[in-house]
Amino acid sequence: MNRGVKIGIAGTGAALLVVGGIGAYNVVQAMSSGPTGSVEPKMAHTFDSAAVSSEPPSDAKAVALTRTFLDGWAGQRLTAAAGATDSPTAAASALRGYADGLHLQKLEFKQVASAGASTVTAGATKVTFEVTARVADGTWTYASAVAVRQDTAGQLAVHWNNSVLYPGLGDDQSLTAGKLPEGVSTAKVVASDGKTDLARFSSLSDIVATIRKNAKPAGGTTGTGVAVVDAGGEGVKMLKVFAKGKDPVITTTIDASLQAVAETAVTDSHLQDKPAGTVALDWRTGHILALAHTGADGDIAINGIKSPGSTMKIVTSAALFDQAGLTPASPAPCTDSLTANSQLFHNDSGVTANPGSTLAQAFAVSCNTAFIKDGFHYLVHDGDASALHDEAVNVFGMGSWSIGGGVATTDPSIPADVEGGDQAAQFIGQGRVTATPLFMASVAATVRGVGFKQPVILPGQDQATAPRPISARTAGYLQSMMRGVATGGTAAPRLGGLAGVGAKTGTAEEGDHTNGWLTAYNSNIAVAALVEGGSSGVDSAGYVVRHLLTGS
Repeated sequence: MNRGVKIGIAGTGAALLVVGGIGAYNVVQAMSSGPTGSVEPKMAHTFDSAAVSSEPPSDAKAVALTRTFLDGWAGQRLTAAAGATDSPTAAASALRGYADGLHLQKLEFKQVASAGASTVTAGATKVTFEVTARVADGTWTYASAVAVRQDTAGQLAVHWNNSVLYPGLGDDQSLTAGKLPEGVSTAKVVASDGKTDLARFSSLSDIVATIRKNAKPAGGTTGTGVAVVDAGGEGVKMLKVFAKGKDPVITTTIDASLQAVAETAVTDSHLQDKPAGTVALDWRTGHILALAHTGADGDIAINGIKSPGSTMKIVTSAALFDQAGLTPASPAPCTDSLTANSQLFHNDSGVTANPGSTLAQAFAVSCNTAFIKDGFHYLVHDGDASALHDEAVNVFGMGSWSIGGGVATTDPSIPADVEGGDQAAQFIGQGRVTATPLFMASVAATVRGVGFKQPVILPGQDQATAPRPISARTAGYLQSMMRGVATGGTAAPRLGGLAGVGAKTGTAEEGDHTNGWLTAYNSNIAVAALVEGGSSGVDSAGYVVRHLLTGS
């Protein structure tokens, strides 16, 4: 890395070849005096910094002093140039750092002109000029300016700060030319194909910025040019590119084609501009293939923490199979209403009572009372209602996930200490149960893949494991029931006819409205969607999920 010389390192005099006037000087390689010593001419200058006048100097006087300052700077008579400022010692060091850091060969100033009273430095006249510097690997031209002040005795001085070297240059910054330092190139965050820039997708803008900041890029070549560096030599800002390098890349798990579908899916006209979020996973690996959202409340795909409604019946069913020994054929009477722990529960409209219903049939029509009855009977023991929590943690990997790149996600929650009516409500994804589309997509992926694979957005990212793998028996039962939901149950209006699809719908009450959920899988992906304000899962989230499953 070509590290700029930090401003503040004092230098010696320079031997020069004057090309002509104020305009141009060649800075020869011998930057120190000869054996007998050479002395730069010193300006007789007695500017009093303690007695600065509030009256700006005249345009003519300000321009004349600026020309004197620039003439000394261009000729590398740095003591003389610094003497024209109100801080000669600091100016001399900084001017030396400028020459050294840029490997300066020639310096030229043009278009020196007054711009009137300074709006930044009180009591000063602003003088503008154009700088052309021949530096390592190229020539750099930029506009700059100084503020000229006078003291009460009429003596003038250039007001010194580092922005004299380059506009906006900080006190602890310097300039470098040649090979660009690390930090001034921006890594591209790309899809799994290694080339599609994810910055093109609006839903991923914040995620891309976070990954770029936290993940380590690979590849890339360094270009040449001029840059600002900090005190440690690390790149702050690129100012001029002479030869462009190749940006390093950070490769993610995102599938560019599927991401494009997801971006369209969350704006489907059937949603009527309601906030929506969706996540698609590769159920074999846990790789996040697509992630999209709308709405003003942030990324609800990974942080939209809501009651998941009846999609939670997947986890409830797994608990009934694993902890109570039930099967899809076990009785699960579906009644119009049911009271549990003094709280009255109803089914969604359109669910027909069926006292002889099996668990599979209740799952297909999403009968709340059946799951509350079986859940409360088989999974709550002496007031202990932690069974659903245990199933979610031990089999479905519920916990604090790190998907990689510093991207924050909101953890789902199924409390182990629920009481009162929440002991029943949890079995239908209500009460204190909360989840995100990311988690519900993972639930479907666990069923289809017969095992939990923690979602990640960076390949090679560490993945948490579930304490206990889902059994082949339980996964088989759930696949059969979810297939029934897609072919003839609540998801059939959107997903019926699609090969190899299993699904579960959900409608969750929140305040004065409902939210629509749907999670599903096919032979390639697992996906979940949430639509805030959706009247039902199938008639809101169902449209989003269909787009992802069909790839269109």
